[in-house]
Amino acid sequence: MNTDSKQWHIGLVGYGEVGRILAEDMRAQGVKVSAHDLKLGTEAGSPLRQHAAVHGVTLFESHAELAEQADFIISAVTASQTVPVAQACAPAIRPSAYFLDFNSASPGAKIRAADIVTRNGGRYVEGAVMTSVPPYRIKVPLLLGGPEAAALMPLINALGFASRVTSDKLGVASATKMCRSVMIKGLEAMVIESFTTARAYGVEDAVIASLRETFPGIDWEQQGAYFFQRVIEHGRRRSEEVREVAQTVREAGLEPWSASGTAERQAWVADLADAGLFGPKGTPQFARSPDWRIEADRILAQFKPLD
Repeated sequence: MNTDSKQWHIGLVGYGEVGRILAEDMRAQGVKVSAHDLKLGTEAGSPLRQHAAVHGVTLFESHAELAEQADFIISAVTASQTVPVAQACAPAIRPSAYFLDFNSASPGAKIRAADIVTRNGGRYVEGAVMTSVPPYRIKVPLLLGGPEAAALMPLINALGFASRVTSDKLGVASATKMCRSVMIKGLEAMVIESFTTARAYGVEDAVIASLRETFPGIDWEQQGAYFFQRVIEHGRRRSEEVREVAQTVREAGLEPWSASGTAERQAWVADLADAGLFGPKGTPQFARSPDWRIEADRILAQFKPLD
């Protein structure tokens, strides 16, 4: 296999926000990039095709077509599709091609995906993205795991990734990511629940003042606006991820009470967004608001308080 990663044919499975960012950054270096996304066969695929045309990304209509061509596959899909994508790509994967699992899935799901890929001759590497991708783009902190991780790390870092090996054992990188997500995604859900309820009672300023006193290093107004908008825009993907977080907790032998509640709150906001409460994507109404109160008021307008 060519050891010059900039000469590779990169195959992206999943052409959502993360896939498009990675495609843009690799294409800017002249790297050959292809992609496949299930939405390509639907009306929602039109923006993806437009983006690919602008950035010179080749689109394939199936996982197998992409796997047959790619030297390096990056799976960047929703958490529930982690194992199905491995199953769809593995039969057509090129001998010794790398398969980087970028998805937010439980250690158990990563281990199952790894078994499928390696049995078909691929070189599986577990990936765990440790923070939100957009601010960092391709340089988002990335933990790698598994027997092939050490070999892949310098190759993808030459492409601009900021990866490091956390373990040669599968599941360690994902466990780190999932345990972090219990906190981060849980905090998002708690802020939305707390701030919206406080708004209903007219005590939001007092609550934020108290939080500021207890945690002076956090700008709660700014953080609240950010959390509301991230969940409004990505609540569906986040809820799936937190269900994988809950599964990770179960795999450790604990009941995931917190993670399960977080998943439900994230999905609840996603349902409201899908119903058009916050406006369709791409409209000014859906643009990030500097004031979380605007979104909280939209939510509260849909529900009547108990007498």
